[in-house]
Amino acid sequence: QVPLVESGGGSAQPGGSLRLSCAASGSILSGNVLDWFRQAPGKQREWVARIMSDGRTNYVDSVKGRFTISRDNAKNTVYLQMNSLKADDMAVYFCRLTVGGYAYWGQGTQVTVSS
Repeated sequence: QVPLVESGGGSAQPGGSLRLSCAASGSILSGNVLDWFRQAPGKQREWVARIMSDGRTNYVDSVKGRFTISRDNAKNTVYLQMNSLKADDMAVYFCRLTVGGYAYWGQGTQVTVSS
């Protein structure tokens, strides 16, 4: 019911940068959180980053200091700025919006890191 669309994926070299966007319809409500996940070939889906309604953020250890999650409330959009990309970052990235007891997933955007 809630449209959730990722964009901004593409190709980067090791050490490069990409910025992913997750655009959602509707207003951001208190208590709702937005997460980024990723899934690489042959690996299970991994949680990457979270931004809460009060703006607090958290990250998986492997991306701390390199990735930054942020939001633009006017645009109902959450961003994932990815710097210093590594080969291990190559995956399909998904955003997830949790509203009440339901989770809404985007369709994913491919991030490729290669030399």
